Amino acid sequence: MAGSSHGHTPAAWTGVTITFIGFCISGAFTVMAEPIGFVAGLVVAALGGVVGLAMRAAGLGRQPKSGSRSQAEPQTQG
Repeated sequence: MAGSSHGHTPAAWTGVTITFIGFCISGAFTVMAEPIGFVAGLVVAALGGVVGLAMRAAGLGRQPKSGSRSQAEPQTQG
């Protein structure tokens, strides 16, 4: 996995960071037994996915390779 560019984009990092913060918010409000804060954290987590997709659509994600091979074909390293 380290040899691929999976997730190494500004869109991926931003989306994951926002989602992580949302889950941290939800976790904190779970411990405090505050349902409104818990739901607000889940909204922030969902917003992270939306932001990541929007950034990918804006060109900040991984660009698809033209004429790429299918996943089933073995890839050789050179």
